Amino acid sequence: MNVMKKLATACAVALGLATPASAEATTIRMGVMQWETMVMTSAITQEMLERHGFEVETVEFQEWGVAFATLARGDVDIMVSHPDYAAADYWERFARRLEKLSVVSYGYNAGLIVPSYVTINSIDELNDHRDEFGGRIIGVEPGSGMMRQSENVVNEYELDYEIIEGSGPVAVAALRSAMDRGEWIVSMYWTPSWVFQDFDIKFLDDPLGVQEPTETYVWIARQGFSVENPRARESIASVFVPEPALTQMTGWVMEGSSIEEAVTRWIDANTARLDRQAVIGTE
Repeated sequence: MNVMKKLATACAVALGLATPASAEATTIRMGVMQWETMVMTSAITQEMLERHGFEVETVEFQEWGVAFATLARGDVDIMVSHPDYAAADYWERFARRLEKLSVVSYGYNAGLIVPSYVTINSIDELNDHRDEFGGRIIGVEPGSGMMRQSENVVNEYELDYEIIEGSGPVAVAALRSAMDRGEWIVSMYWTPSWVFQDFDIKFLDDPLGVQEPTETYVWIARQGFSVENPRARESIASVFVPEPALTQMTGWVMEGSSIEEAVTRWIDANTARLDRQAVIGTE
């Protein structure tokens, strides 16, 4: 059985839910980009759809290009994305064959970070403190959007810094090591993430506006989905997952839970919220 389908079934049992007898037997094909927070928002929305009597089939994606092309062909019906910035190129390429449904969360940020004890607050102060930072920005995966964004920052601010390629875990390890010693370090990271829950860190201000603004998680669909599936569309639109909830769930994953276990734990603790959203979705 599909992992997310197992999750939804387990959640339904835990919440004492039953599929409405009068619900039309409809299957929704859900694309799931394998970003931690997108798996979480997708799983919670799947729970709501199944509460309303829909069967949900999921297809996992690792790359935006493949995901958008599959959605545009109609091989999947819906998918969570950041169409305005992080995935804007793909949205613009396929927009004529797609439609936006609703916002499911808000608060995705990516930028340069420093420990809160560092006395500067803005990117344009970095060159004045190059020695304290060692002239290095600790990066993440090469070729990622965050690395490209940081390269633009270095160019636009004319920073005399070298970006060190690495990964998310490498950046966290470097941050932990530097903070244990009270040293200055500049790196890059994103929210929602357990990192902002466990570390006393801050984003540097971006007065030139080079970095992307705070982004929304949006449900997008193949063209025509809303007209063909008004009840499903209403059910999807009823779901909103606050940024602190995603941060909390990523923290549980960091502590050793699987994503499925973290989502189930959050659903169990937020039955009243889901009950209200379920009512909204049927009005």
